[in-house]
Amino acid sequence: MPVPAHRAQAELFKTLGHPVRVRVLEMLCEGPRPVRDLLAEIEVEASNLSQQLAVLRRSGIVTARREGASVTYELAGGDVSELMGAARRILADLPAGEDEPATGLETGGRTRLATR
Repeated sequence: MPVPAHRAQAELFKTLGHPVRVRVLEMLCEGPRPVRDLLAEIEVEASNLSQQLAVLRRSGIVTARREGASVTYELAGGDVSELMGAARRILADLPAGEDEPATGLETGGRTRLATR
């Protein structure tokens, strides 16, 4: 029995629901990256990054290829890059809440206020 579209979409958004995974995807929007570069820029434990990359790989959002002793990751398709851009635009357009504490949100080099 096929999975309903809304359930498949919910699973996709769950996959995107971790800050390290989102950061990896943002970096991969710029092009393929070896794990060492991801690790240097994201500044998490290697085991944590490995776990998050495995989740993205199992979901089919990213692909990996071995180049000698190095593994390079890239987005599986251009739609992921479009989705990440859409998320940035949505967040940039959200008004800051009036009755909640605001936090800084960096969006494409700009900082704006957003509610938690």
